[in-house]
Amino acid sequence: MSADLNLNRLLGEAKRHDVACILLSNDYADRHGKYEVLAGFGAEKEWLSPEGLNMDEDLLLGFCSYELKNSFERLDSLHPAVLDVPDFYFFKPQLHFRKGRDGEIITNFPDQVETTDLSFSPAGSLDFKSKTTVEQYLKNVNRIKDCIVRGDFYEMNYCLEFTAAGEFDPFAVFFRLNQKSPAPFAAFFKYHDRYLLCSSPERFLAKRGEKLISQPIKGTRRRKGLNDDAVVEELRKNEKDRAENVMIADLVRNDLSRICKPGTVVVDELCEVYSFSHVHQMISTVSGELNENTGFAEILKATFPMGSMTGAPKIQVMQDIEKFENFRRGWYSGSIGYIARGNFDLNVVIRSLQLKKDENQLHYHVGGAITIDSIPEDEYQECLHKAAGMIQALTTEGNQASSNL
Repeated sequence: MSADLNLNRLLGEAKRHDVACILLSNDYADRHGKYEVLAGFGAEKEWLSPEGLNMDEDLLLGFCSYELKNSFERLDSLHPAVLDVPDFYFFKPQLHFRKGRDGEIITNFPDQVETTDLSFSPAGSLDFKSKTTVEQYLKNVNRIKDCIVRGDFYEMNYCLEFTAAGEFDPFAVFFRLNQKSPAPFAAFFKYHDRYLLCSSPERFLAKRGEKLISQPIKGTRRRKGLNDDAVVEELRKNEKDRAENVMIADLVRNDLSRICKPGTVVVDELCEVYSFSHVHQMISTVSGELNENTGFAEILKATFPMGSMTGAPKIQVMQDIEKFENFRRGWYSGSIGYIARGNFDLNVVIRSLQLKKDENQLHYHVGGAITIDSIPEDEYQECLHKAAGMIQALTTEGNQASSNL
């Protein structure tokens, strides 16, 4: 059975349920991953808090919104929500489909699950608009750099929200997105009449036995073709990108040390460059051996949200993010993933679209790390590079889809 046919049938099943989650790795060769496809439909049981959640359940699927941070620290989110979703939601699915990396399929799907119509006609262009103008963005980057000079923080991940008007079928859009911009941590989530369509390349946190693994991304270059050796080498040697990556890897190392056995937290890979469908990205891998009897809530409290989407030091910079951004992140900068028999794997919600049924508006977010060495215009261009794959998936005009981006 082809990957597209599998996804078509899974999306068809998702239409029949109030809650659905589909996770895809798109044949990405990741030694920490276990599943090629993992999906669940319908909630047999639900959790709105990580407290009391048992990691030994056979299969749970769910998400953590960025605002879950407010449950762990004395923080606020004062801006309007993009979509009204819980800060935390995991569910035990009534129906499930699992395809392992070895090709083994485990499912309780009925045999009569059929394909669904996922025809998609890309728009000639989409007019993405933002409450933040280019001029405001450049000004804010300079203000953030002033904060760094004063010593308020070292690095901030500053993000923007864009919206585009139109009628969008979330099932067809995700099918198209996954064809045009496949990613190793892709996710489709339906929460009643709200949808998250995610094409993420980044792992937040995985648990394998007693080992925790985190893989923060900092440093991005747009792909120019198949032979991008010069682009990859430039990214690998770029001092600013390496400094960003090292800073967040150190933050992750500190987070893991709060819940891992002394002396077990190590940096397995530092500033390695990986290539995806539209971009090259610099990734570090940090791991540690979890303390005994540490529950899911304790793990999240020590590590969430991911440092790659906040900056450093984490608590201070999360307070200041509210001063510069003009939207509530919600799903964006949060995480989607699964828990199964003591293990879990959680992504970072980036490269994602959000929409609400019958609202006729698509929400998209993008951002980047601002440091003392940041050049505002270059940071803005990096945001455009990250957005290009998403826009190309939805339009016939590629990255020229909107003059507002």
